[in-house]
Amino acid sequence: MFTQNQIVLSIGSNQGDRLSNIEQSIELINKHIGTVIRVSPIYEFPAWGFESDPFFNCAILLHSTLKAETVILKVLEIEQILGRIRPTDKVGYSARIIDIDIISFNQEVYNTDNLSVPHPLMQERQFVLQPAADLNLEWEHPLLKQSFKELLNVCKDKTTFKIVGTLSSPIHRYGFTNVNFIAIEGNIGAGKTTLTNRISEDFNAKNILEGFADNPFLPKFYKDATRYAFPLEMSFLADRYSQLSDDLAQFDLFKEFIIADYYIHKSIIFAQITLEEDEFNLYKQVFEIMYKDTPKPDLYVYLYQNTNRLLENIQKRGRSYESEIPGTYLDQVNQGYFNYIKTMPADKVLIIDISDMDFVANQEDYIHILDKIQNKLVKHD
Repeated sequence: MFTQNQIVLSIGSNQGDRLSNIEQSIELINKHIGTVIRVSPIYEFPAWGFESDPFFNCAILLHSTLKAETVILKVLEIEQILGRIRPTDKVGYSARIIDIDIISFNQEVYNTDNLSVPHPLMQERQFVLQPAADLNLEWEHPLLKQSFKELLNVCKDKTTFKIVGTLSSPIHRYGFTNVNFIAIEGNIGAGKTTLTNRISEDFNAKNILEGFADNPFLPKFYKDATRYAFPLEMSFLADRYSQLSDDLAQFDLFKEFIIADYYIHKSIIFAQITLEEDEFNLYKQVFEIMYKDTPKPDLYVYLYQNTNRLLENIQKRGRSYESEIPGTYLDQVNQGYFNYIKTMPADKVLIIDISDMDFVANQEDYIHILDKIQNKLVKHD
């Protein structure tokens, strides 16, 4: 179940340095629209529907949190940045320095003045279908009920073409394959689950997500903290230990690494805030038995957000039992994390201040976080 949109774009160029034009467009797409996951070979095809120089063509798969209407606007901006000028008084096709089309957007259908998806002529164009088929996607045309490869097999366009090069996907510059286990941590409302999901989808990682919403003591705790603090913290500890122990022990041949939106040490951080002294001392004894047997992350990423932003995020996600969380409690949680981080080896910890970021709405912020993680991993190596 993907939390991001899976989008296929077709890219073409027949003016100037065609390969460089496509390479620049992929970098801009990766930075401003979504993470480019796969890039097809670069093909050379004759101009389709008019007389002109041959095109270089390719297809890319990207993951994006943006809506289709926003994607098309950003595509047009990128074309403009790269120098494309769309004639306003000319009918038909023309040569172009760059041409980017949305071929598919999940399994969705759009028919508006600005957007037609799936592309209405894709099934007639070999220069679209051949690169798209090379992406090897489990995608079916929502109207024609055929895959890219099936559409290619029945396409009447049999134009002669050739492969002229390859380009690496931007994700290949990240060294996540050098780690086994990354923990993404943060305060309540920091966005750790969202970031974990994005990274796991983009880099084919096994994700471990904390099932806090299923804890029967959580709503009760927010209504009567004194009464329910101890059973809440004990149940969280048992769940976290069981989940991490099981999932980290199960090696998945089809995943590159493991990423989790928590680490078991958060249990002691929250327990120290919520429990009375005698309860905490008992809790700590149980925790230390479990903690010593839990695998340690290769990298511990802490997402810091200031308290005001945390409170805004908590209100936006609309969980009724969180609505009365005071800022002082969040301050205590932040301090608890910082105290723990001080005890960890510096090469295992990365603190990222995301108070002024929105890595859901802004791809640039997400790429900035990936770059910080990559730089830390390179230094660690």
